Amino acid sequence: MTQRDVDICIIGGAGHVGLPLALVFAAAGQRVIIYDLNADALKQIAGGTMPFIEYGAEPLLQAALRDQRLLFSSDPRDMARAKHIIVAVGTPVDEYLNPKLRALIDLFKAIKPNLDPDQTIIIRSTVFPRTCRFVLRALNEDGHNWHVAYCPERIAQGHAIRELKDLPQIVSGCSEEAVRRATELFSLIAPQVITLEVEEAELAKLFSNAWRYIQFAAANQFYMVAESIGLDFTRVRQAMVDGYGRAASLPGAGFAAGPCLLKDTMQLAAFNNNSFTLGHAAMAINEGLPNYLVDSLSRRHKLSEMRVGILGMAFKADIDDIRDSLSYKLGKVLRFQGAQVLYSDEFAKDPTFITKEQLVASSDVVIVGVPHSAYKTLVVPDGVDVVDLWGVLPINSP
Repeated sequence: MTQRDVDICIIGGAGHVGLPLALVFAAAGQRVIIYDLNADALKQIAGGTMPFIEYGAEPLLQAALRDQRLLFSSDPRDMARAKHIIVAVGTPVDEYLNPKLRALIDLFKAIKPNLDPDQTIIIRSTVFPRTCRFVLRALNEDGHNWHVAYCPERIAQGHAIRELKDLPQIVSGCSEEAVRRATELFSLIAPQVITLEVEEAELAKLFSNAWRYIQFAAANQFYMVAESIGLDFTRVRQAMVDGYGRAASLPGAGFAAGPCLLKDTMQLAAFNNNSFTLGHAAMAINEGLPNYLVDSLSRRHKLSEMRVGILGMAFKADIDDIRDSLSYKLGKVLRFQGAQVLYSDEFAKDPTFITKEQLVASSDVVIVGVPHSAYKTLVVPDGVDVVDLWGVLPINSP
């Protein structure tokens, strides 16, 4: 048996899921290898700086480095040193919106020579139902009994440090021993562990993201209905939810984007033989919202003569991640209509971006792409046409 001198190795440990998890485990006294192929990110983290916005993370990072609880590696041989292997890599979909399971299977085939059956293999990534048992069969081809658990991540990006400590953790596995080990590990950081069968856990994760995506679609459809007759959906929604619990879960309108919600809704559709009417309807509504906004603007303006500014290019408020942001789709549709398009963001960096003050001063039309907190005090000049789905701009703005 290989000598274990590390508690956990997180594959994809420099990413948005893996790094906060590494820091929380380190704060709980665990020694963690952050394994990642992104050498620049590893260097930045080892230097004490987060490579992306994650609130509450930097104090934990500094403490973990001081206590020498973090190790950094791009050498797969270092995986053999850990008792637990946590896989926190992305699970993309292909051009047909079907899950690319081969990437995950190929990963396990590539790293298997550096692992052994005594380790606990914990899959953290969102996966197609029955994927974990497929991985187990691939590992067991050598005649040994491997221990594969599935413990899906449940955090909201940017708030993972708090939520990892506050939210119950779903734990499942392909054997009782895998469940026992994973439960023991996550009990170090989670206030509660909920045990499921592995297929139940796989579905629970997909159901959670699909449900959130469908909720956003309902709100966006309602927004379009209200807008079509010249009414303010934000006022209508506020009246619906104020003191009325049965409507309290209705979110506000806005872009439903990022690397998870659409992808996981389509994974669920693919699993169900593309028979997921609610999911496909949600995709049509949410992905169609930028087109709807441009179509609505084109009825009021000759867009080819307009300068249109988009406030917020990240996919959600107060973070710097632009992956799958619908603000970029909105910009593309606007440019197709001939508009000159300006971009601004408070967190995402790009040399072509301008400040929010410059944007509102230079634009004929301003569209809020994401409700960064800084926009709550931003005053838009008179005469500018404002499209603020989120209701984040001051109410005295036009």
